[in-house]
Amino acid sequence: MSAKEAILARVRAALADVPADESVHRPRERTYLDSHAVGPTLEVFEDRLVDYKALVHRVPADRVGAEVAAALARRGARRVVVPQGLPGEWTEQAGVETLADSREAPLGVHELDAADGVVTACAVAIAETGTIVLDGGPDQGRRAISLVPDYHLCVVRADQVVDGVPQAVRLLDPARPLTWISGPSATSDIELNRVEGVHGPRTLEVLLVETGP
Repeated sequence: MSAKEAILARVRAALADVPADESVHRPRERTYLDSHAVGPTLEVFEDRLVDYKALVHRVPADRVGAEVAAALARRGARRVVVPQGLPGEWTEQAGVETLADSREAPLGVHELDAADGVVTACAVAIAETGTIVLDGGPDQGRRAISLVPDYHLCVVRADQVVDGVPQAVRLLDPARPLTWISGPSATSDIELNRVEGVHGPRTLEVLLVETGP
């Protein structure tokens, strides 16, 4: 008998006298927000992003294209990578050259590196950790496009922001290529000196789209 089988056998033995229809009390799930954070979920999410030195802007749903254009203009971007499924209206006002990327027609590393940035959507965002999760969906694309360019402009809908990690995990498919982003890429491994842009974009800019009334 393997160790796993032995453990399961002991569990079954311990539960042998428990009625099959016995109800199970499930305590309310608590998150970091319950006791530490101040303010609604979106305010906490925005605050975490600012702590991470990300650039954050609240934008109305009918101005996403205009705000993408404004962000790219501030950056001075002229050539940006976009996943093939990104809504065209998000970038058409920007007047920039868009480099479409897909699994069927992927851009090379040199092309990604030469681009001024990348524009993506997201799968879900987490307030308590200030994390944005990409899952390789059509409007997010391959993992490489959010790691190689030095600038990442990410559009996050307010209804995609959840309180904590457990809620996010339930919404995600673990079989998909998940990329968890908590602020711009940075490390302090060498003599505690912060170095940005080591293993991802040096600048993360987030457009938080207010979807409610």
